[in-house]
Amino acid sequence: MSTTEPASHEEPQTQLHAEPQAAPQTPAPDARGSAGAAADPSAAGAPPIRTLALLAIPAVIIGVVSALILWALEWVAGQLEHYVWSTFPAATGLNPDNGWFIFAILTLSGVAVGLVIWLVPGHGARDSATTELIAAPLKLAVIPSLILVTVLALAGGVSLGPENPIIAINTAVLVALLARLMPKVPADLILLMTAAGTIGALFGTPVAAALLFTGVVAALKSGGALWDRLFLPLAAAGAGALTMGFLGGTSLTVNVPKLGDMQPIYFVEALGVAVAATVLGLVMVFMFPHIHRFFHGLKYPLLYVALGGVILGVLGAIGGQITLFKGLSQMATLVDDRGNYDFGQLTVITLVKAAALVIAAAAGFRGGRIFPSVFIGVAVGLMASALFPGIPVSLAIAGGVLGVVLAVARDGWLALFVAVGVVGDVTMLGLLCVVILPVWLMVSRAPEMLGKYVPGDRVGAPAGGGGVAPS
Repeated sequence: MSTTEPASHEEPQTQLHAEPQAAPQTPAPDARGSAGAAADPSAAGAPPIRTLALLAIPAVIIGVVSALILWALEWVAGQLEHYVWSTFPAATGLNPDNGWFIFAILTLSGVAVGLVIWLVPGHGARDSATTELIAAPLKLAVIPSLILVTVLALAGGVSLGPENPIIAINTAVLVALLARLMPKVPADLILLMTAAGTIGALFGTPVAAALLFTGVVAALKSGGALWDRLFLPLAAAGAGALTMGFLGGTSLTVNVPKLGDMQPIYFVEALGVAVAATVLGLVMVFMFPHIHRFFHGLKYPLLYVALGGVILGVLGAIGGQITLFKGLSQMATLVDDRGNYDFGQLTVITLVKAAALVIAAAAGFRGGRIFPSVFIGVAVGLMASALFPGIPVSLAIAGGVLGVVLAVARDGWLALFVAVGVVGDVTMLGLLCVVILPVWLMVSRAPEMLGKYVPGDRVGAPAGGGGVAPS
């Protein structure tokens, strides 16, 4: 890609469908009546069972490979993180909790990522802030630079997760590979299975992929029942989740007491926390495009990403190490040590992490926004529990996660799944299904947390945007 002008062409947006033909026409009712016709799978254009069974084999392989690539990426980032935040400070006598050390590492991370985006072929691939979670496959030539900037950000403590980059990496690799090995399998179907396998690996369960993809596959042009359409993505997601589990993947669940017997007041309390969390999430959403435009208006990636690193360094020095990284292990630590934090300290942590997420995503770092949003939701829940000790901590955390994730990701199923998954209490699901309804009205007409490419940016983003799922 040119480093002086943006790409002038765009790949067509990927249209996900299981079959490469037009949508089948609904047959007229016959002597059996409309109900009989609808009950006939062949009349609805359902794929043959043999086709699903045969395609399940590559689906499982896709899920396994997706998980292995994710594990490898996180292992490399983890090794670098350990050196930067543990080995190096121990060897030099520096304190990794010191504000100046945190500031220096995040500033250097910004400079390093900016140099890669500026100078390395591929330029870090497209800006994660401008694409959905699942987007058109990238060209293989840009993948090394994307891996490099992702590892640098994850290891450096930047407040982003691996979701967007790893899905982009896996889809690029597997679509290109299977196009050669299995040319008869539609590329869009490979993309769908790869994304599902990666999401299953990220969250450690195929349920996350099933919920996230329900709306996607329901809109596909292929016929058949919903579970016919979900079959292959679920096979990939299940394989990805199991593989990541075997490799020792991380868990979303924190250590909090179960809610116990349901009480009417719990609805009011959960709704109050969820509304407050949603308001915070919406503030982040509305501020995001303006901050993104400011950073990219500086045109030079070394300048705007380095500036982002400096600001993240200041925020990290204020909030401490607990506010760094993607946030999964940090939220578990925060919950375990919640007795050591008062309402004021929790407020600082929450606001610092929210600002860090917005800055990191807007300043050109590559990464996802779901996992940091979960941390913010947990922190909001702990704030509510500290301010109103009568609210059960698990209820407060679930409400906080529900509100922030819903505002940032704009997907109700994902928000419900993560909220229940974090507290590990499925008995709360019915309550949260009711709570989410008024909260959805707050976010349904709000803009998505996405930025736009700014003309004049000195890095031409790889062509191909669009997507089908929230980031």
